[in-house]
Amino acid sequence: MSQVSERLASLSPSETLAMSQKSNELKAQGIDVINMSVGEPDFNTPDHIKEAAKKAVDNNFSFYSPVPGYPALRKAIVEKLKKENGLTYKPEQIVCSNGAKQSVCNVIISIIDAGDEVIVPAPYWVSYVEMVKLAEGKNVIIPAGIEQDFKITPEQLEAAITPKTKALILCSPSNPTGSVYSKEELKGLADVLAKYPNIIVIADEIYEHINYIGKHESIAQFDSIFDRVVIVNGVSKGYAMTGWRIGWIAAPQWIASACNKLQGQYTSGPCSVAQKAAEEAYTGDQACVETMRKAFERRRDLIVKLAKEIPGFKINHPQGAFYLFPECDYYFGKSYNGRVIENAADMAMYLLEEGHVASVGGAAFGAPNCIRLSYATSDENIIEAIKRIKEALAKLK
Repeated sequence: MSQVSERLASLSPSETLAMSQKSNELKAQGIDVINMSVGEPDFNTPDHIKEAAKKAVDNNFSFYSPVPGYPALRKAIVEKLKKENGLTYKPEQIVCSNGAKQSVCNVIISIIDAGDEVIVPAPYWVSYVEMVKLAEGKNVIIPAGIEQDFKITPEQLEAAITPKTKALILCSPSNPTGSVYSKEELKGLADVLAKYPNIIVIADEIYEHINYIGKHESIAQFDSIFDRVVIVNGVSKGYAMTGWRIGWIAAPQWIASACNKLQGQYTSGPCSVAQKAAEEAYTGDQACVETMRKAFERRRDLIVKLAKEIPGFKINHPQGAFYLFPECDYYFGKSYNGRVIENAADMAMYLLEEGHVASVGGAAFGAPNCIRLSYATSDENIIEAIKRIKEALAKLK
């Protein structure tokens, strides 16, 4: 008998990782594929951060760290939150984990019981709904289409709240849409949440440093709900450190303690050397962050301009992260060589096999009429990829 648990059987595999794998398989066959499916910067980790890691190895940071991370790293995160976000935390309210992905999952497992409802605005990052399933919670999806820039309204939020609502997951800047909530928009949501003192806000701010509107706004800034907000962040996107696997939460003490207890049983503290690298990321020269942000902004402008020239695509103007999320249902029902495009998954597969561009179908993000394109790649790749997409779509009749 080889039967996995119901818990695991209910999970969907990660669509983003699946498309990346298919893209790599075609590359292995010698096909020139442009991979726009993966959400990671194409920059190398800055040199001063790598040097800190090398020094950590030489200084024998090779033993278990405290479960929530080294005190020096947690102190650096507290100082970052004060300086950049105007938010006051103590080091014991910080828990460092193996990437922000584990941070989100820690929080969900720590606060959600069977049957608890979690409000998830759609489009959403693929793993949120799966993590809620793992915790045996119930996803309550609020759809926000391109006409509202993929952002929910206070009225939508209030309408979704029930006596069973335990949490709201909010991602700004957003994966997969690149949308960014303004201070006014966040205040509108905070004013609704202030009326419901039992709701925890999980604020995923991993793309904080990749925004094109000048300043990141956190929903934690509103005093009325501050003691119910869990900020999730990390070094992966802003410092080009995806493989180092350091994420963290800044949370009310009871949630930080719960995540510490949980993590103590199933991973312990994250990699010791990676923690010392992350400490340098936060305390060292920040010029690298702005250099990469400017490059992403230039690429954003380029891909938006080119994608707007694709007939039938509806494009918004992303204000952060490094994704374009075009609505492409204009092509549904069309075909080429007997192959019919029924949905976004078909579209993504068609673009991979016919155009040799890897994207991700929107159904996994709760938006079945869209595809996600990551522009964390070179200008040349962006120009060539959009050309290939345009040519492949022109064949559909």
